[in-house]
Amino acid sequence: MSLKDEFATRNFSIYGQWLGILSMILCFALGIANLFNLIGHFLLIIFSIFALISCFLILFVEVPLLLRICPTSAAFDAAIRRVSTNYMRAAAYGIMAVIQWVSLAVATSSLIAAAVVLTFTALCYALAGLKGQAFVGSKTLGGAGVAQMIV
Repeated sequence: MSLKDEFATRNFSIYGQWLGILSMILCFALGIANLFNLIGHFLLIIFSIFALISCFLILFVEVPLLLRICPTSAAFDAAIRRVSTNYMRAAAYGIMAVIQWVSLAVATSSLIAAAVVLTFTALCYALAGLKGQAFVGSKTLGGAGVAQMIV
């Protein structure tokens, strides 16, 4: 199944997974950019650190193959594996989005882009849950059997 075929399935968990990858890229780039913002508010640096932490959490949540490759603790693996259903993913992304939305109360910054994409990602996973669609991992990102082959 190609990427085009995956998007044609109209499964919101696929949309959420790809928006999650976009969120990860934005959180990384904007977290670093705002981390070195010397003119901005000091609390903005804390929200930049939250964005960077979110980036690495999203990386492990959305690319399940990394849990097998990277040496992580059993507790971390168990915590990441708990975020496996659409509702849990929607809640996780919702919490990350709220943190970035709160950063706007401190100072207006480019972190609003991360907040918007994280919100859309949470909405896609919530819609997948409400429509009763099972979580389907993209084959491109290591889902649907690839992670099971590497044992």
